[in-house]
Amino acid sequence: MIKTTVLVPTYRRPQDLQRCLAALQQQQRLPDEVLIVLRASDQDTWDLLNHHDFAPLPLRTQTVEHPGQVAALNAGLMAATGDIIAITDDDAAPHPDWLQRIEAHFLADAQLGGVGGRDWMYLSDRLQDAQLHPGASDVVGQIKWFGKVVGNHHIGHGQAREVDVLKGANMSYRRQAIGDLRFDTQLQGKGAQVHNDLAFSLAIKHRGWKLIYDPAVAVDHFLAARFDRDQRTQFEATACTQASYNETLVLLRYFPWLRRPVYVAWAFLIGTRKAPGIVQVLRLLPVEREVAFKRWWATLQGRVGGIGAWLKA
Repeated sequence: MIKTTVLVPTYRRPQDLQRCLAALQQQQRLPDEVLIVLRASDQDTWDLLNHHDFAPLPLRTQTVEHPGQVAALNAGLMAATGDIIAITDDDAAPHPDWLQRIEAHFLADAQLGGVGGRDWMYLSDRLQDAQLHPGASDVVGQIKWFGKVVGNHHIGHGQAREVDVLKGANMSYRRQAIGDLRFDTQLQGKGAQVHNDLAFSLAIKHRGWKLIYDPAVAVDHFLAARFDRDQRTQFEATACTQASYNETLVLLRYFPWLRRPVYVAWAFLIGTRKAPGIVQVLRLLPVEREVAFKRWWATLQGRVGGIGAWLKA
C-alpha cells in the first residue's frame, strides 16, 4: 500500500466537480488525500465544498492566485503529500477501479514514472469518437520520428503499453519521479495552456522513467466549457497560435539535434489538420475556405514564436 493523492484543479465548474467527487467517493480503493486546487474568487465552488458532505473522502483545498491550469497544477504538486499523485480534470468522473489499477501498476514496476488511461469523451452527454469508430486505436500517446504527436487517449484499446505522452484528464505520477519538476510556466494561454501534459510527460521520460498507458485505467470525460479562448470545437486564432507555440517549444526542447530540423521541416511543409503546414492548408481549402488560411497563419505565428523562444532559452 502506498499513499495516493488525487489532484483536481478546478475553476467555475461546481456541478462538474460535484460529479467528479461523487465518482471518487465510489472508488474501490479510496484515495488517501483529495486535493482541490481553486481560486479564492471562485465562490460557487467554495459554496459546493463548504455545504456538501463528501465523506469518506479526505478532502483538502489549496488556493491559487494566478490564472491557468499550469499554476493550479504546480500549486497542487507543492501541496500534495502522496507517494503517487493522480491527476484528473474537474469535468471527469473516474471509473470505480481507477485508483486501484493505478496503484497496481506502480507497485508492479519500480521504474514506472507515470500511468495514464482512457478518457471516454462525452459532449452534451453523448459519447463521442469511440461511438463513431468502435474499432478504436492501437496507436496512443506516441510521437512520430518526424514530430507528429498522436494522442488518441480517448479511443485507445488493448493491453497496457509504454507511451511518450499521457493526457492531462487522466494521468498519475510517482512522487519520486516528479522530484522538483513542475509544469512548464513558459507555455502560453490563460486557461487550458494546451500541451502542458506533453511537456510534463517528456520531462519525466527525459529523467529516465517509463510512462504506461492502460485503457482500463479509465475516466468518463464530460467536455465542459473552457473559460479562455480555446473552446475545443471551433477555430480561434489566438488559441491556435498558442497551441502551436507550446508544441513547438516543447518538442524542440526535448528532441535530439538530428530530429529538430526534421520536425521543423515537417511542421512548416505538412503539419496536421489543427496545425496545418502548406500541404495541409491546400487540402483543407476546398472545405474550410478562408478559415483554412486563417488557421495556417495562426499556426505559422505560433511555430515561429516557439522557435524563437527555444533559441533564446
